[in-house]
Amino acid sequence: MNSSKKKPVIILNGFLGSGKTTLFRNLLTQSKKKNIPICAIVNDMSELDVDGELLASNEVIEENKSILESIHSCVLSSKKGIRKLDISIKKLLLKHDPKLIIIETSGSCHPMPLIEYFKNHSKVRLTKVFALVDALMLMHDYEYGKNLFPIMQNNLAQNKRDTVNLLVEQIMFCSHLIITKADRIEEGKLPYIAEQIRPINPYASIYSVNFGKLDIESILDSQEYDFNKVNKLIEELKPVLESQLEDDKPYNLATRVIKDERPFHPQRLWEICNKYLDQRIYRSKGFFWLASRDKHLLLWNQAAGGINLELIGSWRSGIIEDKEHGLLEMEIKLLKERLKKESGHFGDRHCDLTVIGDENQVDRFTDALKSCFLTNHEIELWKNGYEFPDPWPKNIVRIN
Repeated sequence: MNSSKKKPVIILNGFLGSGKTTLFRNLLTQSKKKNIPICAIVNDMSELDVDGELLASNEVIEENKSILESIHSCVLSSKKGIRKLDISIKKLLLKHDPKLIIIETSGSCHPMPLIEYFKNHSKVRLTKVFALVDALMLMHDYEYGKNLFPIMQNNLAQNKRDTVNLLVEQIMFCSHLIITKADRIEEGKLPYIAEQIRPINPYASIYSVNFGKLDIESILDSQEYDFNKVNKLIEELKPVLESQLEDDKPYNLATRVIKDERPFHPQRLWEICNKYLDQRIYRSKGFFWLASRDKHLLLWNQAAGGINLELIGSWRSGIIEDKEHGLLEMEIKLLKERLKKESGHFGDRHCDLTVIGDENQVDRFTDALKSCFLTNHEIELWKNGYEFPDPWPKNIVRIN
């Protein structure tokens, strides 16, 4: 196919918790406002597919769910992931005529297999590979990026591969480097971070983006990704990465899933996070509720040492129990009918979380989180209106 007729593809790559889903949601919202037809592919290494659910709640996806393909329970860069990606692209192009296809990878995804897959694709052309890098993580773990490449060099000297190799190589393969969460670091440190990581990939354009605010029109140009710039890199890394392509969860990463109907005890959850959370827990994310905020459907969003609680919406059960719900009788009747289909002890309320971390650390933190659910005695207290101490910030961000 003539290259100009191929559909453009961009990849949102970056380590766990770097802000890919936030950026993706923002681009989806803009696509609707600016009438730009797009298709979306999201990859989550967990079986829960939290990112897929978050994107599916976006207005443009709710209007037409067929423009979203979700690939979960594997890493997109694995052989299994590439096969699923190929199927998804064919499926989307069969149904739609998008102006752009956006792919969000999981945080443990290596870009090289994706770039090789797109190099000679007959239907689509790769135009941009974004690497999102968390400024807060660079500050905490790598002295504002200063130590990132030296640690990588030390790994090479020891014939060692870990998440530092992955982070550096994601930067090496990108065409555009996006530094996120710069608003959460010391003022004036952003240029220093850019200076420290620019030598890793001097060809990449560097931007700072907060809250996913990137103009979708700025990524629509048709210039193709420059495969020639990474040929040597692919040649060097391919023998090293071959063994990892069979692995759905590489880099000693382990995933644990927490599913429970009960709410978290807010005080106990706060104390556990302060005690057990460290840099070896790279990511935890999911939906949950607190005994102190039992009407709110919350998103748990942890990356490295930072945790955000974000308001997604309201539980149907909480709306019905609220005496000042302000709904019509017909609306309440409809909610009650929907709740009859729920099998839980707390209506539609539940906790579904994914924890991703070093395989030697992940169980310790996961078990600690499980200890934060209300006991039977505490559930009785909750039912009788007991007010649990809640140290979490009151000004929770609402996701639109």
